Amino acid sequence: MNLRPFKRVLVANRGEIAVRVIRACQERGLEAVAVYSEADVSALHVRLADAAYLVGPAASSESYLRVDTILDVAKRSGADAIHPGYGFLSENAAFAQSVIDAGLVWIGPPPSAIISMGSKTGARQVMSAAGVPVVPGTLEAVHDGDEALRIAAEIGYPVMLKASAGGGGKGMRRVDSADELASALSQARSESAKSFGDDAVYIEKLVVGPRHVEVQVLADGHGTVVHLFERDCSVQRRHQKVIEEAPCPVLAEETREQMTAAAIRATRAVDYVGAGTCEFLLAQDGSFYFLEMNTRLQVEHPITEAITGVDLVHAQLRVAAGEPLWFAQEDLVVNGHAIECRIYAEDVTANFRPSPGPLFGYREPAGPHVRCDAGVVEGMDVPIHYDPMVAKMVVWGEDRKTACDRARRALKDYHLVGIPTSIPFFLAILDDEAFLAGEYNTGFITPEWLEEAVGTPAFDEDAAIAAAIVAFEADAGARPEASTGAPSAWKWGHRWAQRNRGMG
Repeated sequence: MNLRPFKRVLVANRGEIAVRVIRACQERGLEAVAVYSEADVSALHVRLADAAYLVGPAASSESYLRVDTILDVAKRSGADAIHPGYGFLSENAAFAQSVIDAGLVWIGPPPSAIISMGSKTGARQVMSAAGVPVVPGTLEAVHDGDEALRIAAEIGYPVMLKASAGGGGKGMRRVDSADELASALSQARSESAKSFGDDAVYIEKLVVGPRHVEVQVLADGHGTVVHLFERDCSVQRRHQKVIEEAPCPVLAEETREQMTAAAIRATRAVDYVGAGTCEFLLAQDGSFYFLEMNTRLQVEHPITEAITGVDLVHAQLRVAAGEPLWFAQEDLVVNGHAIECRIYAEDVTANFRPSPGPLFGYREPAGPHVRCDAGVVEGMDVPIHYDPMVAKMVVWGEDRKTACDRARRALKDYHLVGIPTSIPFFLAILDDEAFLAGEYNTGFITPEWLEEAVGTPAFDEDAAIAAAIVAFEADAGARPEASTGAPSAWKWGHRWAQRNRGMG
């Protein structure tokens, strides 16, 4: 691969990942261009970038997902490279190809690799041919109910229906008997069509009580592929990861060697370049199966950085510029243990209802080996239009117990006033004996566990009203209604406090 140096990177994303990429660019002496919607006009990533351009209304379909607009901004801003972050257009092969066709550097894998791994059934076919173990089931989409019944009977119940183009738990249904299959298939197809524009669904054997373990890979354009060990992402709610740790606390060394070798084979099978993640299901008997490959940077990449010392965003920038990896597999070792908590603007006492709103107070925890990747600052609004994650808190310890203790302390030090958050949820997990013993799987979070573990958080109404008054008065000069019969600061604060009762 020839060197393809670039000087100005457009970051086609928002929130904490945009902030993360912008900072990495600036650390490497690159200029960073931000894009923002009308809802993000005062967002942190806009403030930090060297230049920022409005790309449309709040709705992501009219702003962050507009390929033509993003490319136009790249041209107008003089950007010569685009980093997509994660989500939005990051795994859109057509967008990647459009970036390349426009003469820009795409800071991501080749479009062909995105296409190969973009379809779950297609990925299963490629991995099976490469000798990577896959869960028993179909390698192609199921076309009708009779075919589904026959296949499910052959591999045995329980089975899982999955959207071929899916992700994030959309289009997934567990089926325990033939009587449930027809209805579940119809529901999975409908949800898949609505979420991904594709109703293709496949069937695979349900691995009961597995752990979700993923391997971070990194490849340059000169034939070098390495793994950066594994992360355990088994603590999930509705198939969504909420807390991750590295390394996996129960993975035997022999299994680690086999799983990482499989990840390397998977990466080479699609001629991958850049940072990617191979996800596996780890069964209770120690066997493991390929689940999918994420052809982008993962949300949980900081815990890998914490245990290896490798900055993955810096690596993405260097590899995209045509540089070879500056280290070999034997140079990488696991150092200590890291845990990440995804801080969401959610009300854990109201079934994790998204809770956007103003951040009247915001202070991140500090101390040794505590890192916060955030897309917010005090005084800004957490918008309702996007994913409710406001920050990621990452801690490192020389061993797992130290990391758990540090995470618990740091969460208690977090100060957010104005919105409920998922912090009480994480504190409950870190107080759970099974989690502390490493004895958990993807079924760890149950409705019963939530009911018992997550009670109503304490709510100091006087303190909340006081904070609201301070914020109101500080902002009064900018409020058109401040001199036109607006309610008093106390009444406004009281209404706000009543509306937000139960926050964490």
